[in-house]
Parts: sequence; structure tokens; C-alpha cells
Amino acid sequence: MNGSGLRSAYRDRLPCGITDRLQRNPRNKTTRMKNGTRIRGTTMNPTERIDQLIAGITDWRSKTFASIRKSILAADGEIIEEWKWMGSPVWSHDGIIAVANAHKDKVKLTFSHGANLPDPDKLFNAGLGGNAWRAIDFFQGDKINERALKNLVRAAVDYNQIKLKRKAPAVTRAKVHKSKK
Repeated sequence: MNGSGLRSAYRDRLPCGITDRLQRNPRNKTTRMKNGTRIRGTTMNPTERIDQLIAGITDWRSKTFASIRKSILAADGEIIEEWKWMGSPVWSHDGIIAVANAHKDKVKLTFSHGANLPDPDKLFNAGLGGNAWRAIDFFQGDKINERALKNLVRAAVDYNQIKLKRKAPAVTRAKVHKSKK
């Protein structure tokens, strides 16, 4: 146990800046922020959890994170917010689009199929050597190109939909074509 009262394995998986605001209750195996809000074992929906994550970040990363989130949600009305991997906001539409995390000195937005997406505005600046993932690291003082980010999100949605159609079994495809006649 360390000063925050969390096992190090669990603490290491939380976004930067959260562990100093957590308290562990060994009796009922829950974790609460010091203001009383439960983190683990909670019934909050993903949107509320993301709101709480952003509110818990007290520096420039909060505003950057909120701006990124706003741009992603504005790009497509059917995007779903999810909470995965022990505290990571995930946006999806017919598959994962992107994952965001606040690190010590940056906010990282990682696109799961970024290597397959067109990036004419050269937003990707991290993970360029990988076969699938591409990321955008936002540092303090960086301006977010909202138009380009929305275009990238739309391209990710299009990619997911094309990939989903390719994976559909032939029987399902035949039924779809028959109903259109």
C-alpha cells in the first residue's frame, strides 16, 4: 500500500492525476474520490464518468480533453461514449474510433485504425510506425484543429462501417440486397 491506499497494480492503470484523489475502502471493496464519488463498483454511465474524469483534472489538460471530446461528438451524431480498460474514455460507432488519456504532460488521442485513415492535415504525430494505431499528442499550448479532427473522426466511422460490411456473412448480405428490391 502506498499513501493513496491503493494497490500499485490498480493505481498504475488509472489516468495520470487521479490517484492522488482516491481512497480505498477495504470493507466493501470500493474506491472513492476524496469528494465521496465512487469510481469502482459504481453505477454511473460512461458519459458521467468522462465528465467526472475531466472535472478531476485541474490544469490545462482538462480544457484540452473537453475540447477533443466535443469535437468527436460533433463529428457524428451516432457516436457512443464508453468507459473501458480501467478508466479510459472510448468513442465508438460500429467499432472503436478512438481512446483518450490524460498523461502527465499531454493528452493523447489514439485512433484504433489510424494507419488506415487519410490524414491530409497531418494531425497524427505519435505511433506512426505501427501497423494499425495512430495517435495525436496534444501538449500544453497546442491548438486543436477542430475541422481536421472532425474529418478524421468521420473517416474512422466510414472505415468501421466498411469493415463491418466486409465481415457480414454472405447470407446476411443476400437478405439485405433482396429487401432493397
